[in-house]
Parts: sequence; C-alpha cells; structure tokens
Amino acid sequence: MATVTLRGNPVEVAGKLPAKGEQAPALQLTGADLAEVSLASYAGKRKILNIFPSVDTPTCATSVRKFNEKAAALADTVVLCVSADLPFAQKRFCGAEGIENVVTLSTFRNAGFAEAYGVKLASGPLAGLTARAVVVLDADDKVLHSQLVGEIADEPDYAAALAAL
Repeated sequence: MATVTLRGNPVEVAGKLPAKGEQAPALQLTGADLAEVSLASYAGKRKILNIFPSVDTPTCATSVRKFNEKAAALADTVVLCVSADLPFAQKRFCGAEGIENVVTLSTFRNAGFAEAYGVKLASGPLAGLTARAVVVLDADDKVLHSQLVGEIADEPDYAAALAAL
C-alpha cells in the first residue's frame, strides 16, 4: 500500500500504480452519455489518464484545464479525465469552462478501477475517491509513464507526462 499526503497528513492508497513498461490493467468506466467505456474504446490512440478526486476542487479543475489546453496539439492522443464525479457534474464543469479536448470518465459504477490502478484512497477524509495520478499509455496500452502525486493538493508533472509521448 502506498502513502500520499493531503495537506501534509498521510493517506493510504490501495492497489499498485501501473509501472513503465507494464501492460495497463483493463478498465471499465462511465462516460458522459452514461455508456460503459473501456480502453478498447480508444484502440489505436495514445492515452493520458488524468486521475483525480473531484473536478469540484481547485487543483483537479486546473489539471483538466491544462490537459485540455495541451491535448489540442497532440496527434492520435486522447486525454481521459477520471474521477468519482457523476457524469452530469463532469459535463457541467466542461461546458461551463469550454473544455472540449478531453474525455471525462466516472468511476461511480466501477469502483474496481481505483484499486486496479493503485489510486484508491483507503484512509483520510477523501477515502473512497481516487488519489491524483497520471498514467500515459501507448496505442497498445503499454505504460509509458506513471506518477502518483505525493501531495493530493499538488498538480501532476505535466511536462513529464507529455514528454513520455
């Protein structure tokens, strides 16, 4: 079990973050239209999984905005923003912000994702949500880069994630 912090307080994280060179675990998440989505839904594309607790927090919202901005210039790449937020909240946020270059996916029906990807907050006030992490996959779903952000309130390393592509 990994440990991250939330405003300096230790929080346990269940599961194992996929490491560089590994095949990404299968995933099943819920899209904005309430349909089930898997990695196969984006077959042949490189994928950036921007994983975070909730779009309704400042750092999470910033990460969605920044990846939206950077995603516009990426060929054959999709940014998947994953949180426990309901698809309605994700859609509302993206609409209000003019965000069109990322795909929002929810874990609300698929709790197994968080542990399979090593991001399940197992203790602390956000227990049950996902830790902040970025996992970059090639077109065949092999991990090119992964980062479990040590302090939940900090932003991920965008440059490292993009450089992995």
